[in-house]
Amino acid sequence: MSRKATALLAALSLVFGLSACSGVDTSDPREVVIAFFGAMEKDDKAALARLLDIVELMKNTQQDYSLQTDDKRVFTNPEDLLDDLTGDGRTKTAWFRLQRIVSKANITGQVATVEVTFVDKGASQGYRTSFGLQRNEGRWRIYSFKTHQDPSG
Repeated sequence: MSRKATALLAALSLVFGLSACSGVDTSDPREVVIAFFGAMEKDDKAALARLLDIVELMKNTQQDYSLQTDDKRVFTNPEDLLDDLTGDGRTKTAWFRLQRIVSKANITGQVATVEVTFVDKGASQGYRTSFGLQRNEGRWRIYSFKTHQDPSG
């Protein structure tokens, strides 16, 4: 076996091993969203990087990528985006002060949406978000957070 083939097999084994170790069913968009919140809770940037399409998330320059706010935040560095979703990041802090309800996935071909409702029990207010996911090589990855206020709130 050539050196290139051996190196390629080793790299593929590592990738599949890491995917298997994560325990996430990346063939189900809803499970990816649930795992995403779990990785946020654990401040697991490596898991977040596997579950997110960070390049697509950073392309959103017209509005804040995750929060409904007047001052849009645009990230040009993947590490800054991951910092926002972990630790004391603004998005993590905002989302984790609310109850999160993950609904079923709506799949159309290689694209899916998963509705997440954030509930502020104190204010009796709900915020509905559609997470956009796309399938690439059999794995679903989150590429979009579209937040809007639930009119039934």
